[in-house]
Amino acid sequence: MPHLFDPLVLRSLTLQNRLVVSPMCQYSSVDGFSTDWHFVHLGSRAVGGAALVFTEATAVTAAGRISPQDLGIYDEGHVAGLARIVRFIHAQKTLAGIQLAHAGRKASTRRPWEPPGEVRREDGGWEAVAPTNEPFAPNYPVPCLLSAKDIGAVVAAFRTAALRALHAGFDVVEIHAAHGYLIHEFLSPLINTRTDEYGGPYDGRVRFCLDVVDAVRTVWPERLPLSVRLSCTDWKEGGWDIEQTVELARRLKARGADLIDCSSGGGVADAKIPLGPGYQVPFAERVRREAGIPTGAVGLITDAAQAHAIVASGKADCVLMARELLRDPYFPLRAARELGHTVPWPPQYLRAAPQGAPPR
Repeated sequence: MPHLFDPLVLRSLTLQNRLVVSPMCQYSSVDGFSTDWHFVHLGSRAVGGAALVFTEATAVTAAGRISPQDLGIYDEGHVAGLARIVRFIHAQKTLAGIQLAHAGRKASTRRPWEPPGEVRREDGGWEAVAPTNEPFAPNYPVPCLLSAKDIGAVVAAFRTAALRALHAGFDVVEIHAAHGYLIHEFLSPLINTRTDEYGGPYDGRVRFCLDVVDAVRTVWPERLPLSVRLSCTDWKEGGWDIEQTVELARRLKARGADLIDCSSGGGVADAKIPLGPGYQVPFAERVRREAGIPTGAVGLITDAAQAHAIVASGKADCVLMARELLRDPYFPLRAARELGHTVPWPPQYLRAAPQGAPPR
């Protein structure tokens, strides 16, 4: 029976435990560049003992940012700042991951602590693009319909972004195909009403996602893992669902994906989501069992016993935590103590460590 603090092997990498820092948008960039905020935010969670630290959704094009303050990797100039962060994460004996993203029709919007809705062009916004010209909600941008040529350019942007991520030193790349952003928009029949090769039946709707993964794998080394975050259901009748997710996971595995990060929702504004502790864990369990690929569980996982039970019962191979790690960057160190497991501590903090804890 695996323990939350047992190692996890993905290709040539070994995660020191099963706790992963989930991508969490910070809305603190200027023109896509990382700042000291990102350095401290991501670095402190590496100090805290997580096995793998993911950046927030990192835009592959300027138009693919959720907000004007989103992190980006669409310019060569972005690499140096990200590389600085990666070096610090590695110095903590932790792995560094980057989530590559395109916001699609949810782009050019305000930060969560600002009045919701579109950022207009005169205020620094831009034209959103999507597989449809229907907005996500009345106060969101009306997107421009992507042509087949435009789609090819976005696929190429994901490929270039992955190459930049490699140059920055990242160990894991994750493709963001969830939460109503561009790739999820192609997957969902509630959003994608196209009649060309990127719409219609299932094979057409998953084509863009598979094209992106194929393109990234052409530059992402065989020795390094690739993760895909999926919304396993739209939480609405007639939408994307767990059965379609399982089939896509099988196809992604065949194309070189190593982990499915199992989230849900975000595609349509009127979804009714039954929130509760670990409410998305059954998706991770089913994808793991039926598609035969490692999975990550995420969503309202807040304590050590809960996280350990998910891994120990075989419902997922790792746990991605978000809000609890905002509350406590050192949650992994605390969780190890609560579960009676000895883990290495930063030597600078050893005076506060449990007796017998080794230095990293």
